[in-house]
Amino acid sequence: MHRLLIVFTLLFCPFFAQAQDVLSTLEREYNHASGKTAEQLNLAPKYATALFFHHLKSRSYQILETNISLAAKEPDGKYSTILYAVQAMNYRLDNKESESLRSLDLAKAYSLKTNNNEAKGYFHYAKGWILTRNNKTIDAVAAYLKAIEYYENSPTTSTLYGRFGNVAKELSTIYSNLNDYQLEEKYSKQFLLLASRQNDPNLIFDSYMRMGYVYEQKYAQNPSNIDYRTKAEQYYSKAITLFNKNKETMVNKTSLSYAAINLANLYIGFDRDKAMQYAQLASAVSIETGDPIHIASSFGILAELAIEDKNYDLAKSYFLKASMEIGKSPVRDHNIELSLLESLSEISEKQGNYKEALTYYKSYVDQYKSIYDQEKLDITKRLESQFDKERQEQKYIKLQLESDKKAQQIKLINILRAQREQVYNNLKLVEENQRERLKFSELESEKKEQQLRLAKLETQQKNNDIVNFKKLLAFKEKINTYYIVFIAIFIVLIFLLLYAYKQRAKSMKQRDELHALAMEKEKQNSKISTLTALLEGQEQERGRLARDLHDGLGGLLSGTKLQLSSLDPHQSGALEEGISKSINQIDGAVEELRRVAHNLMPDLLMKYGLEVAIREFASRMSSAVLEVHTEFISYTNSISEEKQLILYRIIQELVNNAIKHAQTSEIIIQISEEENVLHLTVEDNGKGFDHAGLSLRKTAGFHNIESRVQFLKGTMNITSELNIGTSIELQIPIF
Repeated sequence: MHRLLIVFTLLFCPFFAQAQDVLSTLEREYNHASGKTAEQLNLAPKYATALFFHHLKSRSYQILETNISLAAKEPDGKYSTILYAVQAMNYRLDNKESESLRSLDLAKAYSLKTNNNEAKGYFHYAKGWILTRNNKTIDAVAAYLKAIEYYENSPTTSTLYGRFGNVAKELSTIYSNLNDYQLEEKYSKQFLLLASRQNDPNLIFDSYMRMGYVYEQKYAQNPSNIDYRTKAEQYYSKAITLFNKNKETMVNKTSLSYAAINLANLYIGFDRDKAMQYAQLASAVSIETGDPIHIASSFGILAELAIEDKNYDLAKSYFLKASMEIGKSPVRDHNIELSLLESLSEISEKQGNYKEALTYYKSYVDQYKSIYDQEKLDITKRLESQFDKERQEQKYIKLQLESDKKAQQIKLINILRAQREQVYNNLKLVEENQRERLKFSELESEKKEQQLRLAKLETQQKNNDIVNFKKLLAFKEKINTYYIVFIAIFIVLIFLLLYAYKQRAKSMKQRDELHALAMEKEKQNSKISTLTALLEGQEQERGRLARDLHDGLGGLLSGTKLQLSSLDPHQSGALEEGISKSINQIDGAVEELRRVAHNLMPDLLMKYGLEVAIREFASRMSSAVLEVHTEFISYTNSISEEKQLILYRIIQELVNNAIKHAQTSEIIIQISEEENVLHLTVEDNGKGFDHAGLSLRKTAGFHNIESRVQFLKGTMNITSELNIGTSIELQIPIF
C-alpha cells in the first residue's frame, strides 16, 4: 500500500512551488523589469507559476495574459510558446482541461513560428507533462523524447539545463512506474548530472530523491545487497541535508515531507524506530503544509507499521484518513484508491469482520468496474467518431463527383454558345470588309498626294542630317581625347594601388610572422612555467620526505642507537629491558618508513588503480570528527598511470587544504567520466573563503594544483561561499 502512495508522490509533486521569500524576490525582479520587454518576458513564466502555487491564481492568470499580449507583438514566437505552455499546465492543475488543451494548441502554433530549439523543446515538455497527468503514458514519452531532441540541439542558456533536467526527471518517473529499471536509472543519472550543471538546489534535491528511489528499487529486487540500501539511504539523507541548508530558496516545505516519506519507506523492515521517526516527521510537516498526497503517504506508512504491530484498528484509521486525503487532491489516481479499498478489506478480514470486509471489497469491485467501463465507453465513442468521419468523407467524395459532372455539362454548353457567337461575328466582319474596300479606294488617292509631299520633306531632312553628322564627328573627336586622358590616369592609379597592396601584404606578412613568434615564445614560457611549478612541487615533496625521514625515522634510529650503546652486558635484567625497548623503537621506525613510502608512491594506485587508492585514502583520512565520502560515476579507469598519480596528488592536496584551513566535518570526492572528459569534484562544508582575494595572492598549494591541471591540459573552477563551503571542479580530457 505505502509503495503506491510513494510512487504517486514522485509523479505529482509540484515542481514550481517556491518559498514565500522567493516569491517576493521574483515580484521585485519582475517589477524592476517593467518596460524592458525581453527581461520581463523571460521572468513572467516563473513569476506567474510561483503565484499560482501560492494560491494567487487570478493574479497568475492576469500576469500570463498581459505578457502573452506583449509577446504576440514580438517577431519571434519563442516567448508566446513558453507562456502558453505554462498557462496550459496551470489550467490542467486547476482541472480546466478544455482551456488547458486550447492553450497547448496555441503554444504549438507559436512553436512553429520560431527557430528557438529551447522554446520548441519546452512546448513538447508541457505536452508530455499534460499527457502524463491524463494517463496517456506512451504519447507522453514520445513528447518528452522530442523535447530532448530539441534541447540537445539548443545553445546553452541560463535555463536550458533546468528544463532539460525536468524532462529527464519525468521520464525516469514514467519508466519507474513501468518497471523498466534500466531506463529509469539512465534518466535519473542524466537528471543528476543536469541538475549539478544548473546549480539549482531545487533540481539537485529532486535528483537526489530520484537516485535514492532508483537504489531503493534495486534493493527491493535484491534484498541481500545491503550496498543498494545504503546508497538509497545516503541519497535521501543528502536531500534532507540540502533542504535544511537551503530553506530560503528551496521548494515549499512539502519537499521535506517528501524526503521523510521515502526514508521512512526505506527503513520499514530493518529499522522500525527510524521508520516511525521519519513517518511522524512527514506527517507533521505535511499536515502543516496541507498537502493531501503527502498526508496520505505518511498515513499509509504509519498504517503499515501498525499492521506489523497487529494493531489493526489503528491501521484501519490511518487508511481511512489516507483515503479522505486522496479525495481532496485535485489530481486523482484510481489505482491508489483501489489499493486503499483492497487494504481496508484485508484488514477487516484479519479482524474477523467479514461483513465490513465484504462492503469494502464491493466498493473496490464497483469502482474497478466504473473505471474500466468508462475506458471501454471512451473507446466505443472514439470508434463511432472515426466511423462517422469516414462516412462523411464518402459523402463528400460523392458530392464532389456530381459537382465535377455538372461542371463538364456547363463547360459544353459554353463551348456551343461560343461557336454560335463566332458565326455571327464572321458575318459582321464580311459586311465591314466591304465597307473598308470603299474607304481604301478613297485613301489611295490621298496616299499619292502624301507621297509627293513626303519626297520634298525627305530632301530637306537629308540636308539637315549632313549638317548634324558633321557636328557629331567634331564632338566624337573631343570625347575620344577625353577618353584617352582618363584611361592614362586610370592605368597610373592601378599601378599605384598594386604597389600599395604589395607593400601592405608584405607588412601584414611580417606582422603575422612576428605575432607567430610572440605566440610561440609565450607557449614556451607557459611550458617552462608549468614545468618549473611541477619541479617546485617535486622539490617540496622531497623536502617533506627529508623532514619526515630526519624528524621521524632519524630520531627513532638515533634513540635506538643511544639505547643500545648504553646497555651494560653485566646486568642481565637491564640488558633484556633495554633490548626490548630497542626492538619497540625499531618497530616504530619500520612503521614510520612504511608511512613515508606509502605517501611517496601508493601501492594501491599502482596495483588496483585510482578508484581503489582514493577509497583507501578517504578511509584513512576519515575520523570521528571528519567524514570523507567518495563517489565514482561511469568511471572506467581508462587514463594512464602517470595521470592517475597526478590526479591522486591533486586530490591529496585539496583534501589536506580542506582539513587544514576549512574547519570542515564532511568532504565529498566525486569522479565521473563523460564523452572523453573526466570530471573531478572535491566539496566540503567548511567555512569557505573569498575567491576574489585568493586570485590576487595565490598560495603555493593552489599554484601547484593549477600547474598540475595545466600539465594535464584541464580546467579548474572554484566555487566558495563563506560559512557554507567550497566546491572545486576539475575537467581533465581523456586521450
